[in-house]
Amino acid sequence: MANTIEVKDLLDAGVHFGHLTRKWDPNMAPYIYMERNGIHIINLYKTAAKLDEANQALRKIAASGRKILFVATKKQAKDIVAEHAKDAGMPYITERWPGGMLTNFVTIRKAVKKMAMVDRMKKDGRYETLSKKERLQVDRMRAKLEKNLGSIADMTRMPAALFIVDTVREHIAVAEALNLGIPIFAMVDTNANPRDIDYVIPSNDDASRSIEIVIKSVTDAVKAGLEDRKNEKGDEQPKKAKKADKGDDKPKKAAKKADTSEEEE
Repeated sequence: MANTIEVKDLLDAGVHFGHLTRKWDPNMAPYIYMERNGIHIINLYKTAAKLDEANQALRKIAASGRKILFVATKKQAKDIVAEHAKDAGMPYITERWPGGMLTNFVTIRKAVKKMAMVDRMKKDGRYETLSKKERLQVDRMRAKLEKNLGSIADMTRMPAALFIVDTVREHIAVAEALNLGIPIFAMVDTNANPRDIDYVIPSNDDASRSIEIVIKSVTDAVKAGLEDRKNEKGDEQPKKAKKADKGDDKPKKAAKKADTSEEEE
């Protein structure tokens, strides 16, 4: 398993700081330890347990070869999520969530294919036949698509799960995933409703240090799952080779039998 995170590390990163008590969601009560100076304090023992549970599930998904889509469009989180998701080889959305990203996935894929079409045009020379104005329009379209959808260019089918930072801000992504029955993993602060989230990680989703420690932990689990898959494939190769060798033995045995018969004659 990926390394289990220590409560002290979560404390040092400020994962325990929730929102103002007047902004809380009562459904988060089981995850709140106490109130201090008008701010709710999250129970980090529950955070550590929930994070470990989420990591185990994410590792299994990654080991199965399916994709996990990371979603974080808030300023504090976008660069952190982009860096770690890219490092783990997973798709991510850190700009505006495109409406219908999941519920209208076919249309989104068509938009992604437009980028590939422009790249092909540049390679085969068709791009050079366009007028200066047309080239400018094509370049602008390509740049806009790259900004919003470039990070999901390799996601050829629906993701197996979503990992969200700030479910209040990303409520459209949550709604689409719920509509399609896609499991949701999320950092959930004290102002959010955890009931719609499959794997709740109660945590401060505003501070960059808090986001960093949680995202690093989950992407490490994803990388461990990918390593499991790689090792499993490596183990399968010798088995296949062994089977092939056994198959080759049959003609040899038949030939040997035929030789023996000839000698007897």
